[in-house]
Amino acid sequence: MSTPPGDRAHDVEEEASISHLPEPIRRAIEITPAAGTAERIIDITTWGRRTGLPRRIEIFFYRSAGRTYLCSGAGGAATDWHANLLANPDFTFHLKNGIRADLPARATPVTDLGERHAVLAEIVADLNQPHDPGTIRPTRLDEWADSRLMRVDF
Repeated sequence: MSTPPGDRAHDVEEEASISHLPEPIRRAIEITPAAGTAERIIDITTWGRRTGLPRRIEIFFYRSAGRTYLCSGAGGAATDWHANLLANPDFTFHLKNGIRADLPARATPVTDLGERHAVLAEIVADLNQPHDPGTIRPTRLDEWADSRLMRVDF
């Protein structure tokens, strides 16, 4: 069962999961709602679930309650990156704007309804900021309810 965001044990776990990373990399991952589009764009390399070949795509990452997430966005349509991570949760998280780093990571699907709601609510609120980080606004939480959502651990 997933631990809800804001849980102190959960926050300590996240702090420990990135504490081993160099300070510039931690700062690049610890984006806030004030972050612009460029700071949110990364590449990920997953392993093809059928081919076993590496697949690299560009995607936004998000932060909520001290954790890092990947999300498919509004609508919840099936995505290859999500299916690949379900089959093999180990992937590479490529920082590419400002600082460049290729970080080994592991994805965990967020299935706990409380955690999903809290994280998606924070993502939607973030996207509705006046500076429009994702150029996806305005957006509503109900539009994101079926989004593919993965928690990232480094």
